[in-house]
Amino acid sequence: MRRFDGQVALVTGAGSGIGAACAARLAAEGACVGVLDVRAAAAKASASAIRGHGGTAVALTCDVSDEKQVENAVAELVASFGRLDVLHSNAAALGRDVYGRDDDALDAAVWDRTMAVNLRGAMLMVKHTVPAMPDGGAIVITSSVSGLTGDTDHAAYGTSKAAIGGFVRYVATMYGNRGIRCNAVAPALVMTEEARRALGPARLAEKRAERLLPWPCEVADVANLVCFLASDEARCITGQTVVIDSGTLAHRPEHAIRQAP
Repeated sequence: MRRFDGQVALVTGAGSGIGAACAARLAAEGACVGVLDVRAAAAKASASAIRGHGGTAVALTCDVSDEKQVENAVAELVASFGRLDVLHSNAAALGRDVYGRDDDALDAAVWDRTMAVNLRGAMLMVKHTVPAMPDGGAIVITSSVSGLTGDTDHAAYGTSKAAIGGFVRYVATMYGNRGIRCNAVAPALVMTEEARRALGPARLAEKRAERLLPWPCEVADVANLVCFLASDEARCITGQTVVIDSGTLAHRPEHAIRQAP
């Protein structure tokens, strides 16, 4: 399938994990892709991998919480390809210095940085990409099932992701008359390389007990959903948060209790 021939896409947090997979999939389906990450080497590696498979990609380095950097990165992409059709806003503060300290202490600095990257970053990307979408476009923002439930830790992360659900409804409403759609995807555990390294057998068993299906989401599964929502096949879907979680939220808590090792 070549659903994005002639289109230009921008993916943030594209140096690894979900973002890298989505950027690669968009490029494989014909898009010219801006591969954006705060880590310059990671952005360059993802862009190089796309070009190695015959795609078109440019690496961009940007802290999405910094408006001037966002403005410059979008301008660089538009200077390269002339327009923008798809934005996948995926960047999140997931490092040990932020996500790793997001616990019941409710550290204000952790809270502020989480909101700056996860929520302000999404807003800034929308603000500066919408003017570059002359013929309508599609925006997909990465939320999380953490924004739909509560837990004993990661309150800042979960709250930022809950706010994404409201934000996409506002973006969809503000720009729908221009033919711009905006949706969110809400994954549960996704087996990124980092997740595979970080989660030991006991934690993986707990996660297995939470979901209904035998398999967890892989990055390719999320890329499938993101590309569907960004494509014309989803032309009547806007303002929605679509959960992709292997059935994690579809049952009563007793199911997980019964399944736990």
